[in-house]
Amino acid sequence: MKVLITGHLGYLGTVMVPLVAAAGHEVVGLDSGLFADCILGPAPTDPPSIDTDLRDVTVDQLRGFDAVIHLAALSNDPLGALDPQITYDINHHASVRLARLAKEAGVARFLYASTCSVYGSAGDGLVTEDAPLRPLTPYAESKVRVEDDVAAMADSSFTPVFLRNATAFGFSPRLRADIVLNNLVGHAVLTGSVKVLSDGTPWRPLVHAQDIAQAFVLALDAPIETINCVAFNVGTEDNNLTVAEIAGAVVDVVPGSQLLITGESGADPRSYRVDFSRIRAALGYDAQWSVPRGAQELYDHYTAAALSADDFFTLFTRLPHLQKLRDAGVLDQSMRRTRTHV
Repeated sequence: MKVLITGHLGYLGTVMVPLVAAAGHEVVGLDSGLFADCILGPAPTDPPSIDTDLRDVTVDQLRGFDAVIHLAALSNDPLGALDPQITYDINHHASVRLARLAKEAGVARFLYASTCSVYGSAGDGLVTEDAPLRPLTPYAESKVRVEDDVAAMADSSFTPVFLRNATAFGFSPRLRADIVLNNLVGHAVLTGSVKVLSDGTPWRPLVHAQDIAQAFVLALDAPIETINCVAFNVGTEDNNLTVAEIAGAVVDVVPGSQLLITGESGADPRSYRVDFSRIRAALGYDAQWSVPRGAQELYDHYTAAALSADDFFTLFTRLPHLQKLRDAGVLDQSMRRTRTHV
């Protein structure tokens, strides 16, 4: 297949591109490059690409593709809270517009990167894809809206599938430091402390970036009738852990680090454990990465690349990175690029 991957210059996209290509597909990227320079270690090899803002994609740019993997988004909760309307404009409206144009262009498959955070506060029981959706943030709400709107477009010629990823972790050449395991390992390496601001009791499902990519590869190759307008949780029950357990795995990996659970931010309402049996049964999916193994991988890369505090807390953390680009005039207030470099 000829596959367009939006957000290919981001954290997940940089991991996904080579795996999709290795599966035999022709890959083209689409990205505005907001995070293209957020590189730790050797620079990755990027595919041919369309350099455009997601909000400006045209139907002609989508013609000739067999599938779209849609990753591009403003993708974390603090960023969404900073300016909810921009989050909805990009994550919801532009995503639905992309799907509509893809269908018009004759694209047969539309693989959408959703999130398990759509379940919000779900308690201690395992939630399936049929559980009530209780999004608690603009980011999660935007994902629910896209699923609803794009599902309405499904027909015999256009197959959307919704991959609800657990919280990602693991190394990517284009690093993100503001996701829980990546963040805790970085803090441990740089400060010697693994600091948890909540009480440590909320549940989080985690999944490695490579395991997310593998789920998308399986969905690309699956029979249409297996995936048409279906939601799949992406991850493994083995990685349903409390925040305290995640932090404990970091302490076990980073020499000399100490765990500090402060509880200063109070109870976190985002707590959910997830059932992943549907994707195993339908697609033969099998997540390979455990949280301890991922913590070790991150530690190895952070130390090998001599990770600096300045890069960790600014370059690799979404909100301050984008604020820096805004302050430098690289981005306008709507998050559109006005020039290429700082």
